[in-house]
Amino acid sequence: MSRVRLPVRRPWRLAAEVTALLVAVVVAFPLYWMVLGALRPAGEIESTEPRPWTTSPTLDSFRRVFEQHDFGRYFVNSLVVAGSVVLASALIAFLAATAVTRFRFRFRTTLLIMFLVAQMVPVEALTIPLFFLMRDFGLLNTLGSLILPHIAFSLPFAVWMLRGFVRAVPESLEEAAYLDGASRARFLWRILLPLVLPGLVATSVFSFISAWNDFLFAKSFIISDTSQSTLPMALLVFYKPDEPDWGGVMAASTVMTIPVLVFFVLVQRRLVSGLGGAVKD
Repeated sequence: MSRVRLPVRRPWRLAAEVTALLVAVVVAFPLYWMVLGALRPAGEIESTEPRPWTTSPTLDSFRRVFEQHDFGRYFVNSLVVAGSVVLASALIAFLAATAVTRFRFRFRTTLLIMFLVAQMVPVEALTIPLFFLMRDFGLLNTLGSLILPHIAFSLPFAVWMLRGFVRAVPESLEEAAYLDGASRARFLWRILLPLVLPGLVATSVFSFISAWNDFLFAKSFIISDTSQSTLPMALLVFYKPDEPDWGGVMAASTVMTIPVLVFFVLVQRRLVSGLGGAVKD
């Protein structure tokens, strides 16, 4: 009678799984603490002996957040900024990556090096020059002052990442399409775009997160017109130096996190394949 052998996990694999679990717990703990702070009553939040649980959860903090009459406007403004940045940067990066990969022209290498250099410059160092630039263009206190800088900062990473996906498409496929009568535009949108779509999704996630969580540009460029503010600025409503509403801050932060999680859920499959393609390249 044959015996059934159960699979035995190798020690290195078990150690890797335990390490991954510990890292996941460490990463998820701040999110848990944020949600817990949003559900705690005021007495527990201000307690000098914090506990990692609450015996009397309440939705009062969320109620205060949604009672803010400008919160809905802030939410819509954030969606407009993040959506515009994602769409514009994805389109421009796709065309730029195709150009620098498929065509040979002067200063092509110099242009790619400039993309790398642009990523090395800290955003904080460019905030003041960008402020004067937006002032001269008359874009202060408008959503355009938030959309344009984020598009500019997201393009270098997106172009570099998409180059690998465009290069992975064989040139023989392009030649076969031309022989079948397809124009360059048709090959670009009907054949090449679906093949590099996972890479576009991966770069769009980073663009969305950067634009959605932006506080520096929103604080610097939206000076007087609060109707153009975004969600990160809504946190200032609950933070007062004399008496900060930590429950409101945690509740507003939780509401801000939900759209990011929804976006991740919608694109998670293509995101994984896109990051895998980038690593493979």
